[in-house]
Amino acid sequence: MSEHSSESTTLDESHPAAEEVQSGSEESAMAQESPKNSAAEIPVTSNGQLEDSHEHSFNRDLKYSLPVGLGLSETKITSRGFDSAKEGVVEAGPYPSKGNRAQQKSGPVVLADEVKNPAMEKLELVRKWSLNTYKCTRQIISEKLGRGSRTVDLELEAQIDILRDNKKKYEHILRLAQTLSTQLFQMVHTQRQLGDAFADLSLKSLELHEEFGYNADTQKLLAKNGETLLGAINFFIASVNTLVNKTIEDTLLTVKQYESARIEYDAYRTDLEELNLGPRDANTLPKIEQSQQLFQVHKEKYDKMRNDVSIKLKFLEENKVKVLHNQLVLFHNAIAAYFAGNQKQLEQTLKQFHIKLKTPGADAPSWLEEQ
Repeated sequence: MSEHSSESTTLDESHPAAEEVQSGSEESAMAQESPKNSAAEIPVTSNGQLEDSHEHSFNRDLKYSLPVGLGLSETKITSRGFDSAKEGVVEAGPYPSKGNRAQQKSGPVVLADEVKNPAMEKLELVRKWSLNTYKCTRQIISEKLGRGSRTVDLELEAQIDILRDNKKKYEHILRLAQTLSTQLFQMVHTQRQLGDAFADLSLKSLELHEEFGYNADTQKLLAKNGETLLGAINFFIASVNTLVNKTIEDTLLTVKQYESARIEYDAYRTDLEELNLGPRDANTLPKIEQSQQLFQVHKEKYDKMRNDVSIKLKFLEENKVKVLHNQLVLFHNAIAAYFAGNQKQLEQTLKQFHIKLKTPGADAPSWLEEQ
């Protein structure tokens, strides 16, 4: 029995070796027959790398690498030998022609969502502007008829009313000062001509030489002081004109923008309140949400403009007090010195405010223009 068992064990141990020798000889024979067949058995994944997996893994990767809707029956798999220019090429899709294949690979890729139509953009802007204008017009009419409510900042509105009232009063003072300047210019011009006439008669009338001479000197002195006063008044006019027609006007422009923002804010506020009073269903909820967003945008704009107006009114008040203080002191001192006949004080006033007078007679017409 022992001999039989050992013999069977020996046969069993030698059997795998014989199978391995036979398998090795078959593989070497297949390799010698054709290298192309050996290359054809190399599994290729969707990314072209070797994979030592089963056949179903290869099919699964290939399926995932194909476009959606394209089956394995519509694919063409080519695997050529080592002597070919391409190795392990996987071509997916129906058999396209050379021209179609070249057309698919070339040319820029354009996404439809990125294409913008200028005409549609302009149309959308016009639509938004028309809707906003309609809402604001409806709000204005409602306020004038006493039906619509408006947002009022009592403190800010009072400051704006005072500013507008002061602007009218400053404009009135400005017109009066310009009239005084025109009249003073005519008087100075007449005094200068009268002084020249007296001086001429002083030379030609020996019996009244001194009398004409005194009057000539007096009129020339009055004309000189009048020119000095005229320079002070014109400087006063220029400063007040800058304050009224530039500084205050710029602030009032901001006030107008604030009032427009207030009307828009109230218009969209009223629109949102009306929607909230209505039913809430699948159709109205998106409209309410959109109206809430628009209301928030215009509320932020209104708050910003209100803050800007408050800041400008504060700085304007400080600037107005400083400018008018200096100009009123100048106007008073110049008028008082002129009518008091104090030429020295009048000239000192102009130096104090750094006012430079024009050369006397610089703007006078030539003797040809007087003819």
